Amino acid sequence: MTIRKAAYDDIPRIMEICSEARSIMRSDGNMSQWTGGYPSEDVIWNDINNAVGYVIEDDRIDGYFAFIPGIERTYLKIEAGHWLDDGAPYCTIHRLASTRNSHGIARACFDWCRQQCGSLRIDTHEDNRIMRHCIEEFGFVYCGVIYLASGSPRLAYQLIEKRDGSQQSA
Repeated sequence: MTIRKAAYDDIPRIMEICSEARSIMRSDGNMSQWTGGYPSEDVIWNDINNAVGYVIEDDRIDGYFAFIPGIERTYLKIEAGHWLDDGAPYCTIHRLASTRNSHGIARACFDWCRQQCGSLRIDTHEDNRIMRHCIEEFGFVYCGVIYLASGSPRLAYQLIEKRDGSQQSA
């Protein structure tokens, strides 16, 4: 699998992937995440414009994610827990999506992101069992609950790569 920056020409395929990911969520009982057409074409366009949108390809594009360095405003307040290294620099993974028949997309994304940044944060909806499984299986540590700008709660996780290559736990 190859990971590269997304291009504007990729937007139609990215939107197909996001639509299919939304369908996967619904079929697994997650009815509350990615509603109202989220992520919209404007959101993806902004990711690409800000150079934070990435695609995962094998023979064709099978996955998409945003990889955002710096402070995530919705992560400034966390409840029922704490970040592993509150205040240290980190990167955030958002909008990870794949097709129904693609395999290894989350792992490829997480591996690539871990090579770029030693401290990763990610969040997901409580009902997103598939994503929670991928996040936890990779070694992210549950840290607490954050709230989106809309007020919707999300389960927040962090992965810190120690200097010796091992991962920090809670």
